[in-house]
Amino acid sequence: MCLFLIGGLFTSSCHDKETYAEMRKKEKNAISQFITDNEIVGPINVITYDEFMAHDTTTDVSRNEYVLFQEDGIYMQIVRPGNGKTFPEMARERKDTTVSKVVLCRFMEYDIEAGDTTYTNYTTPSVTDKMVCTYSLQSKAYTARFTEGMMNKYYSSNVPAGWLKPLDYVRLDRQTSDCAKVRLIVPHASGTTNASNYVLPCYYEITYMLGL
Repeated sequence: MCLFLIGGLFTSSCHDKETYAEMRKKEKNAISQFITDNEIVGPINVITYDEFMAHDTTTDVSRNEYVLFQEDGIYMQIVRPGNGKTFPEMARERKDTTVSKVVLCRFMEYDIEAGDTTYTNYTTPSVTDKMVCTYSLQSKAYTARFTEGMMNKYYSSNVPAGWLKPLDYVRLDRQTSDCAKVRLIVPHASGTTNASNYVLPCYYEITYMLGL
């Protein structure tokens, strides 16, 4: 009798544990559902990267457009392009092999599957997330780490690839008014270590400006 119960519990445990493929499918379905029906930004109109480039790397906010980057599954809406220069523009202008800048961010993170806000520093004006970003003109790639703020405290110093995606397109300066702002849908592979471990997609609103 005991052996039967133990065997039954073991079988139940195996059935309850999702495979990675199942979690990926669940994530894909959650993102698709979020795009068509969500309470945060409403139905999303997805445009291709070619359309995005043809419109001078802009997204029509009035139509709730998001560009889909096929290579990593990230969706991005540029709410405000910001002023100043992009990282690639700064590198080309200075003819530097690398450009390093302190970037200050305000953000809201929303767990798409759970349907709830995870973290935000919008409600605490004294808290700003700070990251040091380095762009390589040769490799056209970024490296970055959080040095202060909620992301560093609750996750790690590693900056998610999804947070770096907009830096090719938004223009940064030290002005707080009209600073760059984006909205992102970030699959687990481009998210935080927690998102990656548990295969969780997240929605973000993030502002970017240069710090000291």
